[in-house]
Amino acid sequence: MLSKTGLAGMVIVATVILVAIFAPVIAPHDPAAIDLASMFAPPMWLDGGSLSHPLGTDNLGRDVLSRILYGSRTSLIVGVCAVIVAGCIGTLLGLIAGFYGGWVGNAIMRVTDSLLALPAMLIMLVIVGVFGPSLVTLIFVMGCTKWVPFTRLVRGEVLSLKERDYVRAAYSIGTPNATIILRHLLPNVLSTIIVVSTLSVGTAIISESSLSFLGLGIQPPDVSWGYMLSEGQTHLSTSWWIATFPGVALSLTVIGFIFLGDWLRDATDPRLQGRA
Repeated sequence: MLSKTGLAGMVIVATVILVAIFAPVIAPHDPAAIDLASMFAPPMWLDGGSLSHPLGTDNLGRDVLSRILYGSRTSLIVGVCAVIVAGCIGTLLGLIAGFYGGWVGNAIMRVTDSLLALPAMLIMLVIVGVFGPSLVTLIFVMGCTKWVPFTRLVRGEVLSLKERDYVRAAYSIGTPNATIILRHLLPNVLSTIIVVSTLSVGTAIISESSLSFLGLGIQPPDVSWGYMLSEGQTHLSTSWWIATFPGVALSLTVIGFIFLGDWLRDATDPRLQGRA
């Protein structure tokens, strides 16, 4: 049954996806268009505001609403693509560690534990600093630092599944290991992967915004909520809308993915299936 928080999360995520897709149609202005005559224009409901800039303008006269709409594209592209990369890496390693075990599994888990002991943001800062900020670099860096939860959860699932009768039967008749993994184990851990992926998108979006805030993420003329926050922080006392509205959009998006992920986790938990 869809909970209230699950429904709210689904609505928020669906809205963000639609906004990202139709941003060129919805946005009233070019997000990179500079209009020095309209600098620091307030939102339309404040004195001096106008309908042409509903959420006001920034320090270069760029429309805040248009930049927020286009920023949703950046957040979703980086967040989803990074999670896909992390999911592929983590799932593969988790399947191998859980199925084969032994020194292979131990080696994978030692690397996993080592990464848990290191701050992920520090690793991302170092790598982005070396290779330079770009969309591809962000996706690659976050994908290579966020696979640990996938590996740990998938390994745990596989350790349980490989003791099931149907897996033992497949193994006893000489079914190749790759076939057992792909046909019998992987389909049964997909629900876990989907739940972790949904929750991880929110953390990936926060990571992208954090790097952009520090100047090591998305670079102009591309738009990022994190970069908008960075630009607006110096004008909070006089032009609060420059940073406030991107911050609200970022927070709602992350909350939406968390709510949706929590509902998916509860919906796929067999211990909760019988509860009404």
